[in-house]
Order: sequence, then C-alpha cells, then structure tokens
Amino acid sequence: MSVITAAMPDGAANRSPLASPLASPLASPFNLDDDAAYRAWREWKLAHRARSAADLVVDIADPSRLSTAERRLLLQGIDRHGVAVYRTPAGGGGAADETALPSAVSALGAQLGLHRLDANWLADEDGLSRITVAEARDEGAPGEAAARGEFIPYTDRAIGWHTDGYYHPQQRRILGMILHCVRAARAGGETALVDHALAYIALRDRSPDLVRALAHPEAMTIPQRTDDNGVARAAQAGPVFSVVAGGGSSHLHMRYTARTRSIAWRDDAATRAAAALLTRLLEGELEGIARLTLAPGMGLVGHNVLHARSAFADDPAAPRLLLRARYLDCVDNPAAEAQWPTG
Repeated sequence: MSVITAAMPDGAANRSPLASPLASPLASPFNLDDDAAYRAWREWKLAHRARSAADLVVDIADPSRLSTAERRLLLQGIDRHGVAVYRTPAGGGGAADETALPSAVSALGAQLGLHRLDANWLADEDGLSRITVAEARDEGAPGEAAARGEFIPYTDRAIGWHTDGYYHPQQRRILGMILHCVRAARAGGETALVDHALAYIALRDRSPDLVRALAHPEAMTIPQRTDDNGVARAAQAGPVFSVVAGGGSSHLHMRYTARTRSIAWRDDAATRAAAALLTRLLEGELEGIARLTLAPGMGLVGHNVLHARSAFADDPAAPRLLLRARYLDCVDNPAAEAQWPTG
C-alpha cells in the first residue's frame, strides 16, 4: 500500500491540454463517433441497472480476507453498478475492535486492486479519513487538522451530489473509494448512490453535444481556496467526463459537484444546458438512484460514483464515524469488458 500526499500543482500546471478526454481509442463506447460500441455498452448497462439498494448488497464474512466467491460478487457488482455495498457481521467482520478496522479496510482495497491511497491534508497518518462531526475549529488538533469542522463532511449537514476529489487535477483523479461505517448516526445520514455511467447515458441519449461540452477540459472550474496563509489550493479547471485506463480495461470517470457557490461552469450554451439537465436528473429524473443507511460493518467499495448524504442527528455517546479511503487506482477487474458485447 502506498499513500500519495503530493502537493497540488499551481494554476498553470493544472491546465489540461485542449483535447477531448473522451477520444481515447481505449474506450470505444465513450467515443462519440462510435455509436455501435456505445449502443452495445448502453444496452448492457441498462439491463443491469440497480432496481433497489438491495441489488448492490454483497454479504462478506471478513473484509481483510475475501473468499473467491465474495471477491467475484463484489467485482460483478462494481462492473454492473459502479459500486458494491458490502455487509459484514456486526463489529466489522474479523476486526475485534475499532483499532483493527483501518487495516481491514486497506486490505479490502488491496484485494480489489486498490493500492495507491490519496491522503488529503485532513487524513490521518495511515491515509484514511475519519469522517465524524468536528468542532468548527479544534484548537487541540495537530496542524491543519484543527480546521476539519470547517468542511461539510465533518458536520452533520446534508451533502449534495458529488464525486470525491472533484477539486483535484486530472493527474490526481480519485478513481476508487471505500467508505466503511464504524458507527451510524442516531437518526438520518442516509446515503444516496448512482452509477455515473447512467447520467452519461441520459445525457448522450438526449444529445452527444451535451457530453461533448462536459468533456471539455475547462467545463467545470473550482475556484481557489484561501486560508490565513494565502492560497491553500489553486483554482482547478477540468472536464466532468473523462476516460481512464486501468484495472485491465477502460473506465468512465466523472468529476462533479452539485454545489453552486464553489463552482464555475464554462460559459457556453451547451455546457449550461448539460449542467441544468444533470441537476434535474439527480433531483429525481434519473432511474437507478439507490438510497440506504449504512449500518456498522457495512460499506461502499468501487469506482468514484455519484453519491450524496442526508443530514443526521448524532448520539453524543457514540457519534457517527465512517472510514474513508480514496485511491488513484481503478478496481482491478481485467474481465470487465468481456461481459458486454462490443458490437
């Protein structure tokens, strides 16, 4: 396991070349000029679309030691839905106490080809983030971690639709993720999930020009973030949709946030139309959205799919706690593309 803690490049280095990231020959279903491959892939994806959250769930005994059958079912779920929801026995399955859970989470990722952890500046030394409610500014915390409570994941507020690391440059895309529930909230904290491939299909079926607009390297810009020391993160422009090769095949990647005050869309008609349609789709028009509340011992593993969280109320004696691992790797499943026809 390696932990990536590279500093964010400056604004100039963040700029992507002005070429469509969907033009890769490695990803013919995502080539806007290859309709036959797209139709075959689209048919396969829609046929396997999740009808309920139950379609995503895979029972496993111990995340640190998957059986051959458990690994196969997880990979199958990730191929079909972009993500799988694993469920272990109460207590986390194989982890005697909470101190053993980080190792179990990392081991789960490694068994699925996820090795390069992307440790953000608020993560702990093992590269995992402990997602729990924090004070707005915890003066007792070391260094920059004192500011955890200023970021919405570390509050009890709702989080809108997003993919993780949407403020990262292309070379640091978050491709895989694990989110493991250690303790649930007393009430609320529901997770919403949807395969971003379904959003891509809905947009492309309406008009390939909408996808083309969102594949532009300057489609979505996240403004710079400042702190007491000046610019903490440079402005980051990039595409919403791109293609990445990894794990033995090619994958559709999505970079998105539903936030409005911390985002600037490219100012052209197609981009505005695509962004507006995305909002409507995620507000309820899109089929395949799954909603569930993670219980202790449950978690998400797979690609960096679209997800959201409802507000919650904590139990002061046992506040909500999730372990989050974010990876620069794709889930390793070389047989993925063999499961759908290429036309």
